[in-house]
Amino acid sequence: MNIPEQKLQQILDRLTGCAANFALYRLPWADSPILVFQESDETIILNGLDELNGRCGFVMAPFQETKAHPIVLIRPDRVTNGWKNIEKALSSIPHYATISYGQETPETAITERSKADYMKAFEQFIVPLKERRFQKLVLSHRSRYSLPDDFSPVTAFIRACNSYPRMMISLCHTPITGTWIGSTPEIILSGREQQWHTVALAGTMPTRNEIDLSEWDAKNREEQAIACRYIREIIRTFDPDLTENGPYTARAGHMIHLKTDFYFRLPDTKKLGSLLKKLHPTPAVCGLPKEETFGFISRHEGYDRSYYSGIIGWLNPDDETNLYVNLRCMNTKKEQTFLYAGGGILASSTPETEWEEITQKMNIMRNIL
Repeated sequence: MNIPEQKLQQILDRLTGCAANFALYRLPWADSPILVFQESDETIILNGLDELNGRCGFVMAPFQETKAHPIVLIRPDRVTNGWKNIEKALSSIPHYATISYGQETPETAITERSKADYMKAFEQFIVPLKERRFQKLVLSHRSRYSLPDDFSPVTAFIRACNSYPRMMISLCHTPITGTWIGSTPEIILSGREQQWHTVALAGTMPTRNEIDLSEWDAKNREEQAIACRYIREIIRTFDPDLTENGPYTARAGHMIHLKTDFYFRLPDTKKLGSLLKKLHPTPAVCGLPKEETFGFISRHEGYDRSYYSGIIGWLNPDDETNLYVNLRCMNTKKEQTFLYAGGGILASSTPETEWEEITQKMNIMRNIL
């Protein structure tokens, strides 16, 4: 991806410190970024994914809805593609007040986490798996890094675009969510008219030259099978004649995953929010059974995931929709940033192996710093 004119880069960077609502994103294998810009500074907050039914805009939904982390929708007052058109669209934007980060409240304060915190959480997560109360749990981690004085969110976005062409890259900012930069390979819902697509993406290994399915170990194959069963069951309630492709090996940065595509028909596109409510969170970011593991994670993971492992992307029931799971992402706050990553845990999992996977996934975002 080409670098925009310095003036445009400065405008976009400045907006990440203001009370503006906008998203800059690039779809996999695309050459140009897309801007979704809302002309008012009043963030649209929704109470539940089903409130997305019939709506259009850029969605940012958390792993778990809370007062501090609600579902937000950026209204598409200005939508444009390519740096030159983006510069033209922003040439007459209104003035926005600068956000004062100040002292975090107890509800939003972010504390430092260490490998020891992850290991402590792993000890709690492995117990119900070995007792066979749960089939799978996903344990995530957050790390804090200092940012240089000249850090540019737009430069990081461009670096991610050029480093990870297979992924959806996003730079999203609202006064409610703050600034998030992400690089995700996982579609939760994409399509248009009656033709729709979702994926099961579970199972992870470092990149190698050629990987045959027979080289995936039992743990990774079981993770993929769990995710497939869950998605298959939900999609069949909308289209009994869905088709599948996979599992197969898919590359994402310096990681590879097991992936299965699901293709299906939706006669009524005005209820995409209702479908998302049933799908989210999938076993790829939560576990099974869904309700029980969701509650367990909230009680025992040890921190608030915020918008990590939530939903991010473009929603338009009358045209094309491209929504993703917000994986391998970071939340920038003034002089520091917080990186997020997670991994699936089964009864056969070992803590050091899972920690290494977390580290490798976090490197995807660390590399663009």
